[in-house]
Amino acid sequence: MQKTSSPRKNYIISMIILGGLFFIFGLVSWVNTILIPYFKFTCELTVVQSYLVTFAFFIAYLVMSIPASVLLNKIGYKRGMMIGLWIMSIGALLFVPAAYFRTYWIFLMGLFSLGIGMAILQSATNPYVTIIGDKESAASRLSIVGTFNKLAGILANLIFAAVVIGESDKKIMEAIKSGIYVGAIRTEALDQLIRSVMMPYAVLAVVLFIFGFVIRYSVLPEIDTKTRNADTKNPNDPRTSIFQYPHLILGVIAIFFHVGSQMISLATIINYAGSMGMSLEGQAKNFPSFTMSFTFIGYLLGIFLIPKVLSQKNALIISTVLGFILSLLVIFTHMHVTVFGLDSDISIWFLVLMGLPNALIYAGIWPLAINGLGRFTNLGSSMLVMGLCGSAIIPLIYSGIAERFTMRIAYWVLVPCFIYLIFYATVGHKIKSWRKPTS
Repeated sequence: MQKTSSPRKNYIISMIILGGLFFIFGLVSWVNTILIPYFKFTCELTVVQSYLVTFAFFIAYLVMSIPASVLLNKIGYKRGMMIGLWIMSIGALLFVPAAYFRTYWIFLMGLFSLGIGMAILQSATNPYVTIIGDKESAASRLSIVGTFNKLAGILANLIFAAVVIGESDKKIMEAIKSGIYVGAIRTEALDQLIRSVMMPYAVLAVVLFIFGFVIRYSVLPEIDTKTRNADTKNPNDPRTSIFQYPHLILGVIAIFFHVGSQMISLATIINYAGSMGMSLEGQAKNFPSFTMSFTFIGYLLGIFLIPKVLSQKNALIISTVLGFILSLLVIFTHMHVTVFGLDSDISIWFLVLMGLPNALIYAGIWPLAINGLGRFTNLGSSMLVMGLCGSAIIPLIYSGIAERFTMRIAYWVLVPCFIYLIFYATVGHKIKSWRKPTS
């Protein structure tokens, strides 16, 4: 009786651990959407400088994805995940001196360290979700742990605002905005505000460090990388380089544009709400959670509809076209509306709705991009993770345009992103050779 129950128990514990990891991914990643306006205010930054928050965090994926794959193959996945969590712990701990001295570049170092650790963990977790159960149900497990990520996205900004921006902080922010505090008093007030992040990030550092030990000595099975790589070899495939797979390279670009456009819809929405008269400490902070709620709904729809009602490929096409339409509506629509008691322009709600199609695009691109890679599957997966640096670069482009023109005009950045995503969903993933077939 013990023999039959033990594997089931280990499976449940493993899923709980992986769900916890995906929750951490979401909590650490999506809190950046409120850090941008918060740092802009407390560190007195320009628009472009404030968007270095996402740049410092997500550029780590470009730097670390391939080295992470090498690291995991060399020291093992469980040790690698432990190291990834410890690097994240160091990044969170750097927020303490950064806040104490109100020094923005130290914050950026902390964010980069968090991103390095995340790149290692992202490279390791997807294989685990695949191997801990039947391959046929892997997609279902990815959907389950993915909901933890989206749930964290909904809660991240609300938790940050509740823990960091208390009632006394709101009064200080209002006084600074109104010009009551000037000179040394203003500087002291800003120092007091920014130091509110010290305790939450110190606690996060301890949690991440402890969780590293939990992963290392957990029931998660160690992945035999030699066997895994041998299983993916295809002797009939003559290709000798990863760059000979156009559908992968085009897929990396698709991931780049997708995560970049998704980050724009999340990271800019608080400032866009501010342009309509809503304050960070008031109503504006809720908008990222509204967007992530629609992303969560989209994820649930994917679980129930794909593939029983809708194929993964058709879901990707529908999602990319819907994202393109919503982008145009954000740019061109003008109408005053009151939704959930919030007075705003209707365009911001089209930005909120973009969470719905964005939920299914990432999951749609990934299987199309790694299909048929054979022995290059692991390297291809690492390259797709590199594509996540789009969250670093595209919002920075947006911020430059917004600073020179207006935030609404800057949303034109979304249009070419979705045009390319439509191309990949319909045509790009089918391209198997760079050369035209000879007749």
